[in-house]
Amino acid sequence: MFNFWGSKEQLGESRPSSSEPSPQQPWYSPSLVTSPSSSRPQSSGGQIPSHVSPGEAAGIIALLKDKSVDELGKLLTDKNAYQQFLNSLDQVSIQNNIREELRKETLHLARENLEKEPQIVELRNQCRIIRTSELATAQEKLNELENQRDEILRFYSPGSLLHRLQDAMKKGDEESEELQQKYMEKEIDTAAFVQKYKKLRSLYHRRALIHLAAKTSSIG
Repeated sequence: MFNFWGSKEQLGESRPSSSEPSPQQPWYSPSLVTSPSSSRPQSSGGQIPSHVSPGEAAGIIALLKDKSVDELGKLLTDKNAYQQFLNSLDQVSIQNNIREELRKETLHLARENLEKEPQIVELRNQCRIIRTSELATAQEKLNELENQRDEILRFYSPGSLLHRLQDAMKKGDEESEELQQKYMEKEIDTAAFVQKYKKLRSLYHRRALIHLAAKTSSIG
């Protein structure tokens, strides 16, 4: 029967007897043939995978069937001949082509990255300039605007408005007292006194009403 590497009888015909030295020794380890776990010799680029499909295995066997005993023996003893045969297989050729395409694509991407390196460096420099100058200026302006906002909010806060209203009421009282003092000392006539005093007190009472309403609202 013909097995994957040829029958023992066929190989025995082409080999010298055990009493004579063999002119050529197999380039692979004999354990690869005798070991149950490995029935195919390894090549420098690897070995035929054990998970080949039945169709692929049949194709390889068909190629080996067409070879003579001497050619099969050469595959076992000549590493270069075996490698050449292995590379001639369609499966190996397809894998080699895919590997070559991937290698070319990787080199292409690497070259593109190297070509973009000056642009990347320039962008980094621009970002550094923005962080150190433009961003600092913008941050300073933002801080200034935030301070203005906080000042305006404090100025128009309910507590601040009530406080200023109290100051205005106090000032109105002081102005009324000063006007009364002038009238008592005859520094102003009655008609002028009545007109100014009435205006001051009316303003005072309006402020007092606003103050009372605001204070009541804040308490509620």
